[in-house]
Amino acid sequence: MSASQLSELTDSLTDMSNIQNALNWFEIYVADLSRAKSFYQKVLDITMAPMESETCEGVMFPYEEGIVSGGLLKVEHCQPGPGGTLVYLNADGKLDAIIARIKEAGGKMVLEKMEIPPHGFIAVFEDCEGNHVGLHSIS
Repeated sequence: MSASQLSELTDSLTDMSNIQNALNWFEIYVADLSRAKSFYQKVLDITMAPMESETCEGVMFPYEEGIVSGGLLKVEHCQPGPGGTLVYLNADGKLDAIIARIKEAGGKMVLEKMEIPPHGFIAVFEDCEGNHVGLHSIS
């Protein structure tokens, strides 16, 4: 994604200059936006909102002031698949329930739930687009 495309997407969010997180936005590239949106909405039990852009198609994970968010993007020159950046989605208190919905939604587990003391638990799955995505839960 070019600098101008990234700027266009982040400008649509509120000012993030005060966020102290190392991560302030993430993108999961997809080939079939409708299929990927259905997958993530089902697995995470969320509603994703469309993002307006002239340069790509996308939907955004739930967003509130002061929290990290991201989106699913269909961009001509960016392909989904394993081996790229691995992001960890917040599954705090819901990790087992989310894992249980992954296969039903069309994904598969890459790394089953694993304890990482004292930081809780992680798991990694492959989504319906072939992306590897992590899940993290303190509890």
